Amino acid sequence: MTNTIYDITHESDAIMLVGSNPEHAHPVIGMQVRQAVARGAKLIVVDPRDIDLAKQADVHLKLKPGTNVAFANGMMHIFIEEGLINQQFIEERTENFEAMKEMVKDYTPEKVAEICGIDADKLREAARIYATADKAPIMYCLGVTEHHTGTEGVMSMSNMAMMVGKLGRPGCGVNPIRGQNNVQGACDMGAAPNQFPGYQNLDKPGVMEKFEQAWGTKLNHQIGTKATDCFPKMISGEVKGLLIFGEDPVRTDPNTQHVIKALKSLDFFVADELFMTETAKLADVILPGRSYAEKEGTFSNTERRVQRVRKAVEIEGETRPDTWIFTEIMNRMGYPQPHLTPAEIMDEIASVTPSFGGISHERLDSEEVGGRGLQWPCPSKEHPGTPIMHAGKFARGLGYFRPAAYTPSMELPDEEYPLILMTGRILYHYNACAMTDKTEGINEIAGGSFIELNTQDAQKLGICNGDTVTVASRRGKITSEARVSEKTNPGQCWMPFHYIEGGANWLTNDALDSISSTPEYKVCAVKVTV
Repeated sequence: MTNTIYDITHESDAIMLVGSNPEHAHPVIGMQVRQAVARGAKLIVVDPRDIDLAKQADVHLKLKPGTNVAFANGMMHIFIEEGLINQQFIEERTENFEAMKEMVKDYTPEKVAEICGIDADKLREAARIYATADKAPIMYCLGVTEHHTGTEGVMSMSNMAMMVGKLGRPGCGVNPIRGQNNVQGACDMGAAPNQFPGYQNLDKPGVMEKFEQAWGTKLNHQIGTKATDCFPKMISGEVKGLLIFGEDPVRTDPNTQHVIKALKSLDFFVADELFMTETAKLADVILPGRSYAEKEGTFSNTERRVQRVRKAVEIEGETRPDTWIFTEIMNRMGYPQPHLTPAEIMDEIASVTPSFGGISHERLDSEEVGGRGLQWPCPSKEHPGTPIMHAGKFARGLGYFRPAAYTPSMELPDEEYPLILMTGRILYHYNACAMTDKTEGINEIAGGSFIELNTQDAQKLGICNGDTVTVASRRGKITSEARVSEKTNPGQCWMPFHYIEGGANWLTNDALDSISSTPEYKVCAVKVTV
């Protein structure tokens, strides 16, 4: 996120919400968006479903799943055509605008309306609201990223914000909303195959050498493999051993049968887990980890805010902190490592990561910070942290317009599989259900899988609300409960991904984004029968 949760929900004149249902997936932020609208902020919802916030929206663009890039290009076409661009910002702070202008000239509102299945005048209205507002953030989530063009979708959001000068200021920016409380922290700490902590690319001159010197060892200079790219390599035998901690890909990754086949192909599979998840059931060894309440450390939330977590409970048994487990594995594999405290680990992070240079447990615990945490970049002990990024200057110098042409989703409906299936979250369950499906009250409210069908499609198929139906794709078949309404457009349906019985990911497509290797969860072709 370029901005803070507070300023985009309290200082904005308009909010553009793209591919995000925060009232269900991020309820604290969702509540603040609703309050912003009540205070008078205009709301643009860009989402294929009638989410609850769409009822509060000034404009709801109920676009076809997988058409985000076309939508963004159409918005920019209107910005240029109607003179809504911020010429001074473009000239002083960006480059490659002419290429962007050339790309979007063909994306007329009428053409985009046809691609996206929306009304051209509503697109114009949305463009005018966003461009003319003094302060307007873009907030987006998995509805933008979980496509084979997800990275281009994100870049398109940035292109829109730059074109109208809405970056580097309060109440503006491009703001991804993270799905879990430390997703941002994992990325920050180098959980990517081409980066060290703080997004330091391992092929950038001097970076590899710095870490080799700090850690006193020779490191592998090859770029590694992204998580989703590992599964085909397990089946081919290129990846023979795997350690997974805190992840349940059998439930959360696309094409469940393929995931199970991949994990069963391994010579040796270790899980570091709190619960006996569907993935842990396949492991050769399970190492019992500890929950957030049983260890010290930090979490980094969606707005880059690093906050302290303090040990609250002691439990019996042989569990260990993840840091102890990792260090012990390193020791037993011949790389001697001391067992550092969480505070010492944070100090080491600061010593090799410029954007974390001023962050330590001591400082996070101090009266100066007062429990608020610190937002990176925070390069020195005197630095107050950075609530709003790109103020005055972009990290790369000039902001780069990255043109992207619209390309259709990898799997489109046909005669055999005539419906588009989307997936997402519901309020009651948290991601892979590792915790929430252990809660009796929650299971009473939301105990099983369901599929939202449009009324017209249900009538054609002879399906009534509450019927048990079979849903099939080219990858699998499940049974679920039909919920018939106008929430989705005709030809489109939606399922939550939380459940294993009747789970959407038995059906979803494991086609990957060519840049990020994120799967195309949001679009696959299915058929539904009684």
